[in-house]
Parts: sequence; structure tokens; C-alpha cells
Amino acid sequence: MRFGLGVPTGTEGLMYPVPYADIGQAVRLAVEAERLGFDSVWANDHVSTQAYVREEFETPPRFYDPFGYLSYVAAITSRIRLATAIMVLPFRNPVVAAKQAATLDQLSGGRAVLGVGIGAYREEYEAMNPGRPLHRGEHAAEAIQALQALFTRRRASFHGRWVDFHDVESYPKPMQPTLPILSGGNAPGSRTRAALYADGWLPACLTPGEVADGIAAIGDRATAARGGLPPGFEVALQVAVCVAPTMEEAWRRFRASQIHNHLVSLSGSTLKDQGVEDLARRNLIGTPESVAEQVAAYRAAGVDTMAGLLFAANTVEETVDAMAEFSETIIGRETIG
Repeated sequence: MRFGLGVPTGTEGLMYPVPYADIGQAVRLAVEAERLGFDSVWANDHVSTQAYVREEFETPPRFYDPFGYLSYVAAITSRIRLATAIMVLPFRNPVVAAKQAATLDQLSGGRAVLGVGIGAYREEYEAMNPGRPLHRGEHAAEAIQALQALFTRRRASFHGRWVDFHDVESYPKPMQPTLPILSGGNAPGSRTRAALYADGWLPACLTPGEVADGIAAIGDRATAARGGLPPGFEVALQVAVCVAPTMEEAWRRFRASQIHNHLVSLSGSTLKDQGVEDLARRNLIGTPESVAEQVAAYRAAGVDTMAGLLFAANTVEETVDAMAEFSETIIGRETIG
């Protein structure tokens, strides 16, 4: 099992309080992740403050561009993969997004991963595009195909309902022969896009059984549509983390964190099919022993990477301490195993 840290490019005010991390602290977390044995860092993508966040915090959250951030991190790290979780497809013309991703892959020596999705908050798209309707699921299917064309063809064209460009020669290409594109989200549309077009699936807060069911459905659809999943298809699951000496202490810390409040808030939208009453089954909350058992269950279900881990902490220092404990008790155990 590989483990990736969710870095605070678009999490302040959502998964973490305001203030949480200035740009120096956000970079420090990526450096610490590499030092502590994490496989990857996963950067979120937001452009404007959500309405409910404005109501909760007087000070606006700081949202950093994921590609600018990851490009800087590429220069001061050597091993960790540099991923988006997620890049919101409606925010960028695919021609521009392909250029940003390919440049990141070149700068990092082939460490880029592109997790993509429709975005959790329609209001951000509407703020950027007032009066311009968009079917985000249809757009995402077209945009993923367009990105792959731009990554692999000398002269790329795409003519869809939502994505349209002609004779674009985009160079340099990514350094990797295949820059992985992971379809982000739990909804049926995300699974369909993973099966038909993508190189992986990036869901959040699912039980091991739900993950296994999702992988089976994706595999069946992929077999029917394109003869099976592509080699190296990655299942990367996003979850929250709180490890403590006792289960009671783990729950106390988790309930006191902003990430708990955020998951509850998403129960009516992104995580509407998951109940908030069983968060322990859908995240890594508990003692080192119980969390290790949960990781093993996810591995058996087909998860390759516990990606974009969000620690139940309200300051950067608390997060670093939690990362160090997780590295020692969980990553170290996986390495030895």
C-alpha cells in the first residue's frame, strides 16, 4: 500500500480552519511528507470561497494554484509523486490544462499524476461563468479524452458538445509515456469515466466493500468497452485520518477537528450516499492496530494508494506530529510487512 498526503492548496476553510497554512507552511508539509516516507502529495483545486465557508469564517481562506504549488515542490523534492486531487475540469480549457500538467511532469522528472473531476461546488463554476450552463459530467468525459489526445498526438483536435479545439500542437509532451489521469468521485458518472477513458479511479470515504463493488463495476464496464482496464490502473482512495492510543481518544480528536465538520457538510452533496454515522468505516480513525487492520481491508479490496490523506488536526504543527506518528505506526508497519 502507498500513502499520499493531502496538501493545503484548497483545503483552508474546508478541511482545515482559517487560518491554517501560509504558502511556506504548505510547502513544508510536502517536504515533511517525502522525509516521512509518504509516496505522494495531492493538491486540491479551488478558485473562490464557498458560500458556507464565508458564513463560518470572517477571514477568507487562502487557495493556492495546484500547478504552481506542485511545480515549486518538484524543485525541492526528489521522490514523491505530485498529484492533483482533484483538478476541477470546468475551471480550465483542456488545452491549457494539458500544458500545465505536461510542464509539471517535465519539471519533476515524470512524477505528475492528474486526478480530475467535476468539482464539489457548482457555485465556483457559476461565479466564473455566469449565465453559461454546463453539463459537468458530459464535459468531464470530453475533457479527459481531449487531455489524452493532447498528451499523445502530435497534432490534436477534438470536437465535442462542450470541448472544441482544432489542430493544436502541444509540446513538450509529458515525460512519462502515459501521464496517469484518475477519474475523481464516488458517483456513477465518475466510475463510468474511469472505466471508459481514465488510468485510475479516485473516490473518497468509501468502505472496503464499497470500493470492491466499485472496482468490479468499473472492470466490467471497461472490459465491455475497451477490452479491460489499462495496465497499471490505479485505485487511489481519499480518506480522513486520526490515529490515537485509544479509540475514545481518536474519536475525541476527530470530532474536534475541522475535517469532521467538513465531512458532515458534504453529507448533503459529494458524499450524499454515505451516512455521517459510520465515518469510522469510511476513514482511518482508531488505534494503530485497528487502523492497520482497516488498511489491510482496503488493500484486499483493491486499493493501491491511500491518497490525499487528511489528518484530523487544526494546525500545521499538529499535522506534522500526526504525520510522524502515522509514518511510524502505519507506513513503517506496511514497509516491514
